[in-house]
Amino acid sequence: MSSVETVSALERRLNASIPQQAIRAQVSARLKNIGRTAKIAGFRPGKVPAKVLEQHYGAQAQQEALGEALQQSFAEAAESNKLRVAGYPQFELKTTDLNADQIEFSATFEVYPEVVLGDVSAETVERAVYEVGQSDVDNTIATLRKQRATFEKADRAAQAEDQVRIDFVGKLNGEVFQGGEAKDYPFQLGVGRMLPEFEAAITGMKAGETKSFDMTFPETYHGKDVAGKQVTFTITLNSVEAPKLPEVDEEFALAVGITDGDVSKLEEEIRSNLEREVSRRLKARNKDAAMDALLKAAQFDVPKALVDWEAQNLMQQTARDMQARGMNMKGMQLPQELFAEQAGKRVKLGLILADLVQKHDLKGKPEQVRALVEDFAQSYDHPEDVVKWYYGEPARLQEIENLALEENVMTWIMGQAKTVDKAIAFNELMGN
Repeated sequence: MSSVETVSALERRLNASIPQQAIRAQVSARLKNIGRTAKIAGFRPGKVPAKVLEQHYGAQAQQEALGEALQQSFAEAAESNKLRVAGYPQFELKTTDLNADQIEFSATFEVYPEVVLGDVSAETVERAVYEVGQSDVDNTIATLRKQRATFEKADRAAQAEDQVRIDFVGKLNGEVFQGGEAKDYPFQLGVGRMLPEFEAAITGMKAGETKSFDMTFPETYHGKDVAGKQVTFTITLNSVEAPKLPEVDEEFALAVGITDGDVSKLEEEIRSNLEREVSRRLKARNKDAAMDALLKAAQFDVPKALVDWEAQNLMQQTARDMQARGMNMKGMQLPQELFAEQAGKRVKLGLILADLVQKHDLKGKPEQVRALVEDFAQSYDHPEDVVKWYYGEPARLQEIENLALEENVMTWIMGQAKTVDKAIAFNELMGN
């Protein structure tokens, strides 16, 4: 027999017992299995007497048998009591004599909550909208031209987008600091490669001029010796080169990947790519807004065990990402509590989505999944190969199926909530 106590909203305590006979049978079976290969001085493997095996391995066998019996008894009791267990239970033996006829124990654990979704219609969702225009196409072409600019010597003062060559010496407390000196150093003004104060000092200078000025490095500057400190720079401007942009013609179109050099096709492709990227970013932004509304409408606790697992996963993923970006993570441990809030939201949202999908049949339909795959494949040179790649492995296709499911949930939420369209600026949408 077993009984279940309610400890808190999601925490339960199961009280049960295990008959000694079941444990002894497991101990005997384990000792026989160990005896087949056990190496004990004076005996051949498989010929060790049962009493000798028990002397050497009895405690180990009993510990393992008890652990297995606890897990099995808990699983059976959880099933008979229709408990949806979240995480692993913590066992506590109540019987001190492990040879007693009945071994009593308790198991403390959490259960999955009942998903309670409030009135979604009371929530307001701002749906970001944007329509690609000719100015966006023109701006993209302008960017492509700048990326392919050549530079010609200019007999004038340096200005934004010019390429300059300089000699510089930087001193901290009268001494040249590490990395604070260079000869004929080239860089382009206005592209963010150098600190703004440094570029501002050069802007307006002409070739052959020398200037000294004081500058304070940001507190977050990567060079720890000068971070947050004031230094003195002396700069000599050696040359100024103005950018010369290529004409938008057949040669330019060929250079950016239009095989026949047709400028009109270049514009069509840029517009198509922009529309696809804008659509993708709008979906991501609006999905986040919809999910936030869903979280606001749902009021229920989530199991701490699931939040801890998710926080651990987020921590490990962040560490891997940092290492992939070149950071040395050896010996560095990120605090798990940094990810607790995000983990809690993800777990709660996951429970809500599972409930919604089941109740409203929001899984992605095959034709919807296919359309998503084909749309994604258009970003590649050989779309048909990308489609085959996704459909060649169920795990890959699962990613797209999950996207389709999320889109359906977003559509459902926006159909229930008060949805207000809000125009967004192109640069804000693109994160510029």
